[in-house]
Amino acid sequence: MVTAIVIPIICLYFFWLTKKEMREGYEKWASLKTVPEEAIMSGEVVQISESRQRYNYSRFVHVFELTIQTKSNKHSNIKKITPLMENTRIPSVKIGDSVHLYGNWKDDFFHVGRIQIAKTEIEPNTDKIPFK
Repeated sequence: MVTAIVIPIICLYFFWLTKKEMREGYEKWASLKTVPEEAIMSGEVVQISESRQRYNYSRFVHVFELTIQTKSNKHSNIKKITPLMENTRIPSVKIGDSVHLYGNWKDDFFHVGRIQIAKTEIEPNTDKIPFK
């Protein structure tokens, strides 16, 4: 009689515990895309490295590592970590682009939340004779 009551209660408890841990793991994985924008780093992209890494059993992240050359020195410890979901957009940055990186310093690397490519405006040529 006791086993008929205790065993289902134990099974339900472990089921509830597993669901709770899965929910917490999902929230932690999904929160990787929100990075507080506490600092800005600007420069020219010198090197790019992309990889897909396993975060959890069935969840993956896209790791985008950059090396940029600023006016004063070269920074190589820059990462943008994006959880791979259905509607995820991977940034398209090329070597030689001038970029503004918004994010914060986390441990020993700069964690990027947003990448803005600086567009160079070409001034119109004012030497031409205007139309009459």
